[in-house]
Amino acid sequence: MLDSQYKMNLIKIGLKIAYYRKLQGMTQEELAEACDLSAGYISQLEGPSSYFCPSLKTLFKIAEALGTTVSKLTDIED
Repeated sequence: MLDSQYKMNLIKIGLKIAYYRKLQGMTQEELAEACDLSAGYISQLEGPSSYFCPSLKTLFKIAEALGTTVSKLTDIED
């Protein structure tokens, strides 16, 4: 079972993905296509009550598609 801080960190990563996606003016479907993922997968990652943990490979794909870095997606201190 995940502890509450771990869950919160996963939620923050998902919210960062959503933030950078929206900055790029992309829909979940467009991001999914750019990363060769399903829109449902992106939706799970971005869900504010979802504790979905992406792989590092997936985070690198997403960061590249969003024109950002993995470190920015995983910076949960702010």
